[in-house]
Amino acid sequence: MPITLPELPFDKSALEPHISARTFEFHHGKHHKAYVDNTNKLIDGTDLAGKDLETIIKTAAADPARKGLFNNAAQVWNHSFFWNCLKPGGGGKPSGKIAAKIDAELGGYEKFVAGFKNAGVTQFGSGWAWLVLRGGKLAIVQSTNAETPLVQGDKPLLVVDVWEHAYYLDYQNRRPDFLQACLDHLINWEFVNANLG
Repeated sequence: MPITLPELPFDKSALEPHISARTFEFHHGKHHKAYVDNTNKLIDGTDLAGKDLETIIKTAAADPARKGLFNNAAQVWNHSFFWNCLKPGGGGKPSGKIAAKIDAELGGYEKFVAGFKNAGVTQFGSGWAWLVLRGGKLAIVQSTNAETPLVQGDKPLLVVDVWEHAYYLDYQNRRPDFLQACLDHLINWEFVNANLG
């Protein structure tokens, strides 16, 4: 089976005014689709044809000759994960297991927000801000370009895309405002809790 472009888990206008339908037309319909198409072209006729996406990513990450495949396949995974981290009417303080872990391990919700926003704002150039489990404990990490915690031994719980194509149509150069809007209005904490297991 080829790698496929997943449907958005919400209507492309459902996150307005925080993220516009026009942004999703480009971000999902063009950028994410291009990563899917490129991944399929790069695995066609190889030993990775028919493998699942995580296997493709981990195999390509270990082989410098497959850097182009890694970049595209990891971007397919990162974006698919990102869409699930968002929902209409989300954001704000979480509840459940993630809330207790944030309090116990990151010093409370306000410190989490400050740390996560800082990770996104200070990621130089294109990349991602993540909340992960590292050795069973919460950690806020950055990754550049297509890098993903999947190949670092961390378990991804939450991500926000800070590539310019994620926010430029709506926020121009105001990346901090985009991150704040995600934290205040869009984070799907149920998905984060489900990732905790």
